[in-house]
Amino acid sequence: MPGIELSRAFYGEVVAPLVSGVPHSAALIGPGSEVLAFDTARSTDHDWGPRVLVFVPAGQVAEVEAKVVAGLPERFGGFPTVFSYHERVRPGVTVTELGRWLVERLGFDPRGGVSLLDWLSAPWQRLAEVTGGEVFHDGLPEPGLEAVRAALRWYPQDVWRYVLACQWRRIAQEEPFVGRCGEVGDELGSAVVGTRLVREVMRLALLLRRRYPPYAKWLGSALARLPGSAELGESLGAAVAARSWREREEGLSAAYGRVAALQNRMALAARLDEGVRGFHDRPFRVIGGERFQEALMASVSDPVVRGLPLTGCVDQLADSTELLVRPERTRLVTAAALGLTA
Repeated sequence: MPGIELSRAFYGEVVAPLVSGVPHSAALIGPGSEVLAFDTARSTDHDWGPRVLVFVPAGQVAEVEAKVVAGLPERFGGFPTVFSYHERVRPGVTVTELGRWLVERLGFDPRGGVSLLDWLSAPWQRLAEVTGGEVFHDGLPEPGLEAVRAALRWYPQDVWRYVLACQWRRIAQEEPFVGRCGEVGDELGSAVVGTRLVREVMRLALLLRRRYPPYAKWLGSALARLPGSAELGESLGAAVAARSWREREEGLSAAYGRVAALQNRMALAARLDEGVRGFHDRPFRVIGGERFQEALMASVSDPVVRGLPLTGCVDQLADSTELLVRPERTRLVTAAALGLTA
């Protein structure tokens, strides 16, 4: 049974009766492969079981938590209801206050509005975790949990264009190096650059289709679920498997053309030629990522967003997990890099 189904049944049959009469919202959101529906039988070996987040008013957390913990059966659906989760043995039901949980996960509470810094400092994985999963009951006063999820479902138009522009910028910065490394006999270096570019294209494809790219473990799985992504996946797979820089360049060129065509179909900016071209007078094929970056930024109407440096959101700024899982750090780094204040 997928974890989301297990948790839905757990809430309906066990948890809901225990919190009857208490204003609350209940969901399976936040960390966990089951939240993004990537869990498999392998997932059950750790940090997996019947789980529910129950959000109640701040003054009722301790009382409700005590009642729920006391009323839990030992097992549900064949799984223990108290199990090890992130190195702590605890009940699968977490009772907390919504605002506190949101600040802990994102660094801000969207019910007070979402600023430009909020959008750009929230990691893609965290945004996916809050907007993914399932809400089983939303009984808190408005704005409740569903309102929060709706507010974070996707970037505002200009912020979306900015993030896409920065993603194209990342491609533009390295796309000729696949051939340049290969030209001097450095196939290992060419492969490393090529694989970096594959990741950037994968993220770009997800962003173009309004999907927050998940962290590395699930990136390929997320791309495979995109409708019409099979040919893009084949091109990227060919680039990764290539034994020579020319084969690698060929796979990447095909992939560039497909994401360029996707951007044109999305009509987010002026339509551009989707074909690859030579890199100045050198024998390397590139898409010219800066062309798409410039077109996107030219379509941004907000002067503040248009004036940001092309360093991007926190996932484009940094790669350290130790940073990305600490909202207070992501906000500081993003604010410093972009010259933003809260």
